[in-house]
Amino acid sequence: MSSSIESVLQENRVFPPSAATVKHATISGMAAYDALCQEAEQDYPGYWARLAREHISWRKAFTQVLDDSNAPFFKWFADGTLNVSYNCLDRNVEAGLGDKVAIIFEADDGKVAKVTYRELLARTARFANALRAQGIKKGDRVIIYMPMSVEGIVAMQACARIGAIHSVVFGGFSAKSLQERIQDAGAVAVITADAQCRGGKSLPLKPAVDEGIALGGCESIHSVIVYQRTGGACAMQEGRDKWWHEITASQPEVCEPEWVDAEHPLFILYTSGSTGKPKGVQHSSGGYLLQAILTMKWTFDIKPSDVFWCTADIGWVTGHTYITYGPLACGATEVVFEGVPTYPDAGRFWKTIQDHRVNIFYTAPTAIRSLIKAGADQPKQYDLSSLRILGTVGEPINPEAWMWYFNVVGGGRCPVVDTWWQTETGGHMITPLPGATPLVPGSCTLPFPGIQAAIVDETGNDVEWGKGGFLVVKKPWPSMIRTIWGDPERFKKSYYPEDFKGKLYLAGDGAVRDAKSGYFTIMGRIDDVLNVSGHRLGTMEIESALVSNPLVAEAAVVGRPDDMTGEAVCAFVVLKGARPFGDEAKRIANELRNWVGKEIGPIAKPKDIRFGDNLPKTRSGKIMRRLLRVLAKGEEISQDVSTLENPAILEQLKTNA
Repeated sequence: MSSSIESVLQENRVFPPSAATVKHATISGMAAYDALCQEAEQDYPGYWARLAREHISWRKAFTQVLDDSNAPFFKWFADGTLNVSYNCLDRNVEAGLGDKVAIIFEADDGKVAKVTYRELLARTARFANALRAQGIKKGDRVIIYMPMSVEGIVAMQACARIGAIHSVVFGGFSAKSLQERIQDAGAVAVITADAQCRGGKSLPLKPAVDEGIALGGCESIHSVIVYQRTGGACAMQEGRDKWWHEITASQPEVCEPEWVDAEHPLFILYTSGSTGKPKGVQHSSGGYLLQAILTMKWTFDIKPSDVFWCTADIGWVTGHTYITYGPLACGATEVVFEGVPTYPDAGRFWKTIQDHRVNIFYTAPTAIRSLIKAGADQPKQYDLSSLRILGTVGEPINPEAWMWYFNVVGGGRCPVVDTWWQTETGGHMITPLPGATPLVPGSCTLPFPGIQAAIVDETGNDVEWGKGGFLVVKKPWPSMIRTIWGDPERFKKSYYPEDFKGKLYLAGDGAVRDAKSGYFTIMGRIDDVLNVSGHRLGTMEIESALVSNPLVAEAAVVGRPDDMTGEAVCAFVVLKGARPFGDEAKRIANELRNWVGKEIGPIAKPKDIRFGDNLPKTRSGKIMRRLLRVLAKGEEISQDVSTLENPAILEQLKTNA
């Protein structure tokens, strides 16, 4: 049986960058890209050291670059000292950008507030002083359970300012999830809000904190700080709970940063969606900040006059790197959005781009596909002429959604940077650079300069281009995960397994490189690889084939055990029209099976097709595939579904067409 993953979709469309894009880009043309890659190849530590000196303000200059003496626990710039909040706020004010708008905040109800760099620094300093007054100090862990808000960003920046280690928990997570993270991190404080506003509704947050702490094992918590978002009724525990506005009222607007070494943990972020105990991904200060800045400048080609908008939530790594840290460290103006893309209607994203003259727009393929379903022609009703660069993040984007994004949203003139990276990598790893890389729909193209990505078989040996395999990174890089909080053995086993000689970072994704261009295409998680009659198929490719059918808005594919073929393909499908029933459902299911057979081959035809009004998603739009696997097997769901935005969908998806 072949050990490589078969790649069966072919994509031949290529979109070179326009002459105007090349002319004005920071990385201009493929020759500039190649020169950076060559510099890294010739002197790997020297390359990263140069960039770290050029792009970061150091309190004490580093003399060590890469320390690999205790691999895979790598250290970067270890004897240098800095402060991440200083690099995001003070240095911009000192450079004369104090009156520049840092954040354009658009609330769920459409109200807009603008915050300058000087104001953001003052608010961060006040809150940092308030945290110190609560006895929170360098090295303490602080849980942040906040709405999308300026205050959420201030809370993160304030923790960084005093050297406290923050762990942001997405506002959609349950009390049990909160309790697990408080316990694992040994947190001393929780920063939360009375409620959050999403889609016209007020959703309480503080009760989940109270419930999580009451579940037990959270004795380390001595302070709960509550931001008053809605002003609704809110139970406060005497002595432990404090109102944000009260503890900051008398604090000065100046706060000396805590200067930390480059390896000091900036944050722990728990990965969600997998079974078992959550993994606390621990990131450093110096190396992480470097990748955040470089990817803002090279992937997004950020310019001083740009308005940048990343639609992620601060509860996910995308919200850390491309909302809280990267844009601010570059002195950019960014939009921070509280609401959801479909409220009050499906034109909300496009209206926001139009109103704030957004130049760079970064969102998830899931959001793109749901907006196609909600109205493929909607963007044409708005003035999107300010857009210069589009980006996608979170999962591979299927070619048909890519083409819609490129043509309809970007008017065929905006490069689409399809970025591959992970919570663990800290920043972009494989991505087009808009002024250099010719684009291919569905491909994340080439590694970021300095990143040594490769595809190997299960013994860790390189596979030839055109053959699928396991995506790995061959050399350590500055923004990489340092360890799993409190569990170094799990870190080694998860990311540097012995099967790969303990020397290759295992991303957990299957991928293929184009036989001619060497472009990377992600085929889905390794555990999303199906073995059908001895053929190993990436679920992403089958999903792409389904979504390329004009009837289909969205699809998710999983495997289930099958006596005949080992595994059978099970597809969960959302149509652009109404959900079909009875004979109509069977007819459409057969049509889709034949379509996949024609697009890929008979081996990839789904055995089961189930229709729903939507797919089970977290509030951030991530499809919960592990629940779909349970449904496909016909088992009862026993896992926690409190993070789902739409748990009722699970009932719809239980039966086959």
